[in-house]
Amino acid sequence: MPKLKVDGIEVEVPQGATVLQACEAAGKEIPRFCYHERLSIAGNCRMCLVEVKPGPPKPQASCALPAADNQEVFTTTPMVKNAREGIMEFLLINHPLDCPICDQGGECDLQDQAMAYGRGHSRYDENKRAVTEKYMGPIVKTIMTRCIQCTRCIRFAEEVAGVEEIGAIYRGENMQITSYLEEAVTSELSGNVVDLCPVGALTSKPYAFEARPWELRKTLTIDVMDAVGTNIRLDSRGRQVLRCVPRINDDVNEEWAHDKTRHAIDGLVRRRLDRPYVRRGGKLHPATWDEAFEAIVAADHGKVAVVAGDLVDCETMFAAKALATQFGTPVLEGRQTGMDYDTSSLAAVNFNTTIAGIERADAILLVGTNLRWEAPLVNTRIRKAIKRGARVFAIGAETELTYKVTWLGDDLSLLGDLPEAVTEAFGKAERPAVIVGGAAMKGAHGAALGLATSLNLVRDGWNGFNVVHMAAARMGGLMLGYASKGGIADARDAGVTYFLGADEVEFTGFGGFKVYVGHHGDRGAAHADVVLPGASYAEKSGTFVNLEGRVQRGERAVFPPGDAREDWTIFRALSERLGKTLPFDTLEELRAAMALDCPDLAEPGLKTFAWNPPSLGTTAAGRIEGYPIKDFYLTNAICRASPTMQRCSAELVHGEAFAEAAE
Repeated sequence: MPKLKVDGIEVEVPQGATVLQACEAAGKEIPRFCYHERLSIAGNCRMCLVEVKPGPPKPQASCALPAADNQEVFTTTPMVKNAREGIMEFLLINHPLDCPICDQGGECDLQDQAMAYGRGHSRYDENKRAVTEKYMGPIVKTIMTRCIQCTRCIRFAEEVAGVEEIGAIYRGENMQITSYLEEAVTSELSGNVVDLCPVGALTSKPYAFEARPWELRKTLTIDVMDAVGTNIRLDSRGRQVLRCVPRINDDVNEEWAHDKTRHAIDGLVRRRLDRPYVRRGGKLHPATWDEAFEAIVAADHGKVAVVAGDLVDCETMFAAKALATQFGTPVLEGRQTGMDYDTSSLAAVNFNTTIAGIERADAILLVGTNLRWEAPLVNTRIRKAIKRGARVFAIGAETELTYKVTWLGDDLSLLGDLPEAVTEAFGKAERPAVIVGGAAMKGAHGAALGLATSLNLVRDGWNGFNVVHMAAARMGGLMLGYASKGGIADARDAGVTYFLGADEVEFTGFGGFKVYVGHHGDRGAAHADVVLPGASYAEKSGTFVNLEGRVQRGERAVFPPGDAREDWTIFRALSERLGKTLPFDTLEELRAAMALDCPDLAEPGLKTFAWNPPSLGTTAAGRIEGYPIKDFYLTNAICRASPTMQRCSAELVHGEAFAEAAE
């Protein structure tokens, strides 16, 4: 490990570290535009100049200079100061004076570093260069005259997203960043280039001209658009969420978020349920809370079922379960689309390797999963594993996953007779992993579990058996018992069925009284006899468990609209009207009761489940002709209400062309 001095401070850094990293370890701030911790080194901007001895008597780019023993680094000498001022002057030669109208204002690296390291005046009085705007799709707004050619967006598209559709054309002062053929970028991670851009060249198109950062109230919460549990920050003004950005969590999402996470938020204010409804004469009519509760009280509660949707928090599921249990043994189900895999062991339905741990796998078999759509931020980890030498095999319908995959075919019988190339690769692997998706869970759970033994997936300090869930509520629901042995079919003959934001259910066959508790007027509300308006994930504090069993909590950003209420309070009030009063009046009391029912939900953190898989049949037959997610951008009620997601679906999935207005 090299030891060196930075401004007289001795530091020791890992082998392979750069001088810039050594400076940061010493507590010194080094300005930069092109360097980013999660991208390859480019050395374009030269803003990170420092003086190094021994070495040539000139400033050197610290981001591209390896740290070595006995180096002396100086970050504040007159030479360094003059060099940085000169670089900043060059960068501002062509940069437009857009700060008053630029969406990056207040969050702009160029603004901040011009103030901190710039000269305060320019000697350049020639005409500034102008660049035509580029089209990158419905997510990214471009003002390329502001671009400083740091190439962060290019490196992100190539290295992280795996979609090489952003690049540079021309040379020298004529260089321009553009998308391939100036068409929409097809990556579901494209919104991340907005965060990466250190100037206002790439900004968020749906958020354009909406607000300034100092106007916004910032709330830390958890994303519910998939089961990864992305850590996010919701920025709101008044009663509306205006922006969603990711938070850094190296164990879950690093610092990325997919486009659905970022931009489905405009669906939070559209198609909302803001008052109760009761069905009379075959049509839903607005009603008061008392009238809605009266209709539910009059229903036959002989057999009660609760069906949890994909976006529900654990508190809501526990409150509904507590009420339903008052009427006997209820049917609890969270797998809306008809799955009925064995849940007697949570380890057998968990992502045991962990999201971060899958990077260390050296042989990976994908079974019935389109990871690019089912869990995009797990897909980026597979790309990192490949860079470390991992081989990836897949069983299922061929699709573009952004990396090289050896497709074995779509026949599930392959699980019992894997090709020699697979068994050989897994035999040599130190950390083998199998990832099972929804297309294989229904008919091949047992056969997939059999691979844990045949491929030796479970070893000391390593469990390579993984299941990919697609719903934010799935693992929390399984921990709370939302898994009936016969699946959702068991709920069809219930006298009363409570649908907790469940919009993906096949409603034919539900003959009893249907109560929908949710926040959007989507499929579930259309089939209900009583509709009770609830709160979305942005409008309540809630506990969510991601696909690896990590318990996380989010906070309320805004209040629900109209007469809508937080879901658990609805069940608390309803229980009183039904004469089955629940024993909690506050969120803290509810969480205490939930912790007694399920101790794993008591505190946030990663939960580990003992490996005791059930003994299931290991034969599997049939073909995987497709995957559960048919349209990445329209997977839930919030997305379907979002104009941005509708535009993304039409353009990026269905290939519709949109004319852009001149600006």
